[in-house]
Amino acid sequence: MNLIIETANKLEGKITVPGDKSISHRSVMLGALAHGITEVSGFLMGEDCLSTIKCFRSLGVNIEVTPDKVLIEGRGLDGLKEPVDILDVGNSGTTIRLLSGILAGQNFASFLTGDSSIRKRPMARIIQPLTLMGAKILGRGNNTLAPLAIRGGELKAIEYTTEIASAQVKSAILLAGLFADGWTGVTQPEKSRDHTEIMLKAFGAQVKEQDKTVMVKGRPRLKGLKVIVPGDISSAAFFLAAGAICPQSFLTICGVGLNPTRTGIIDVLKQMGAKIDIRNTCDSGGEPMGDITIESSNLQGIKVYGDMIPRLIDEIPVIAVLGACASGITEIRDAQELKVKESNRLSAMATQLVRMGAKIEELPDGLRVYGGRKLTGALCESYHDHRIAMALAVAGLVAQDRTVIKDAEAINVSFPGFVNTLRAIGAPVREGQ
Repeated sequence: MNLIIETANKLEGKITVPGDKSISHRSVMLGALAHGITEVSGFLMGEDCLSTIKCFRSLGVNIEVTPDKVLIEGRGLDGLKEPVDILDVGNSGTTIRLLSGILAGQNFASFLTGDSSIRKRPMARIIQPLTLMGAKILGRGNNTLAPLAIRGGELKAIEYTTEIASAQVKSAILLAGLFADGWTGVTQPEKSRDHTEIMLKAFGAQVKEQDKTVMVKGRPRLKGLKVIVPGDISSAAFFLAAGAICPQSFLTICGVGLNPTRTGIIDVLKQMGAKIDIRNTCDSGGEPMGDITIESSNLQGIKVYGDMIPRLIDEIPVIAVLGACASGITEIRDAQELKVKESNRLSAMATQLVRMGAKIEELPDGLRVYGGRKLTGALCESYHDHRIAMALAVAGLVAQDRTVIKDAEAINVSFPGFVNTLRAIGAPVREGQ
């Protein structure tokens, strides 16, 4: 499916975005390991999170999906069953890495694979610590790539220091730590998303945090609970960017998650001079949320680097679009992790925005975007990457003439209904062949 975008004259309205992807994944995983029923409202019915549900059903967990909630019948730490077939995570890096941590603690064999993108993504970063804990894991490429074969059980607690700030790596180790006696700790160079820590506490685990170290005590008795998933700020980011760069725009995005480890995009917009306001804040299970209003703004280029990067790693493609529409230079550094996402997002955004008339230099660890050039509609590649496709759609809204994005069905990974939400605020967009 191709996405066809015309120039937008103005965008306005109140919208919601799908539930947070990170929280949706973790609600199923911890719900499966808890005792009792976990009821999840606002669950993201995107392909990635549905892959997590499919995998846990294969592990013997009863999961009921209704139009407005997901019900997980927990089996406790030791209640998962050996799967009779290979577990397929689809396109979900979160699923394969976090599930590996859980499977490392199971006294049976399991096999994990995913699509062609997953089979290219680095897995040594989880295999090494999980092996130190006592799991036996084999993978392609000398234990660096999926598919993975995991023989778990009899784990020991460790204290591990990671080379990169990655919520997925940290979470895989902490989840494995649930099955080890004593305290398992992870220290990172920078603080990463803390949804796992928040949810572990909510389910009843003991968690300690000090500076850049997180520790979990093994063998807790987790209890099922009601989880309300806030709107995903990574999905909201595309509409925040569109509202800032499109003329005569005034948008409110309701019920968005405002976890401080995820709000880097808001900080970037403020530093660039965007007119942005947050109201109606509240708290749900330790996760802050609120309504965000954005309006047309004159943006200035800034430098994005250092400890900001883990707080906006998924938003960098659309930050590149903001930079192209701002005055001056926007420089993104310390973002080499984007080279091993669903696509090489640095190269993808540089290539496609240049095709639309932007001036961009690809750096070893980021991008240098020269703002102020008029964008022109073009035929663009999505690289089968949901965030690339949505970022280019935002660029298309301010480009002269029509923009066509190929293979845009990848958007369904995280934002089913993206096209309808764009239409609801007045964006001239349609699906085509």
